[in-house]
Amino acid sequence: MAVKEEWEALSAECAGCRACPLCETRTKLVFGVGNPQSEIMLIGEGPGEQEDLQGVPFVGPAGKLLDQMLEMIDLDRTKVYIANMVKCRPPRNRDPQPTEQEACRRWLDRQIALVDPKIIVCLGRIAAMGIIKEDFRITREHGQWFDVGGRRVMATYHPSALLRDVSKRPEAFMDLRALRKEIREICTRTY
Repeated sequence: MAVKEEWEALSAECAGCRACPLCETRTKLVFGVGNPQSEIMLIGEGPGEQEDLQGVPFVGPAGKLLDQMLEMIDLDRTKVYIANMVKCRPPRNRDPQPTEQEACRRWLDRQIALVDPKIIVCLGRIAAMGIIKEDFRITREHGQWFDVGGRRVMATYHPSALLRDVSKRPEAFMDLRALRKEIREICTRTY
């Protein structure tokens, strides 16, 4: 099966998922967006209201900030692949529960396998706890590199957290600089 067909089949299969109650309240599935052949993948926690309405991850104010963050290091949505731990919006934008993350993990794992990134950036605590380690502490460990499954993985603050607490933006900027350095060192494509 060609790569394009694999992505289409995976998205269609995911759209039919009924593994947890989140499917009952979603407006649209929020599968992923960007370049599926990128060496860089960004993973957030789950869709919010605007994402649920549009079916695209990171839109609205947090999405605009993410776009600005990427632009600071010469990236944009065409150069990375963006997905979430869960593909359906948790009610009232609450954190996705462990059972919901577990039910959705097969979709994310298959996305990671298809993209096959060299670098994964976890956006926020929830993604970092799911991808890096269960006891990840975002305030202490953001910007640090971990080797997970043969990939370089780091976490930074979620854009919505940076909207709520602008004092963390300088730390996030340092994380972006570390990301830029890692991209230059290990990626084969020019970004």
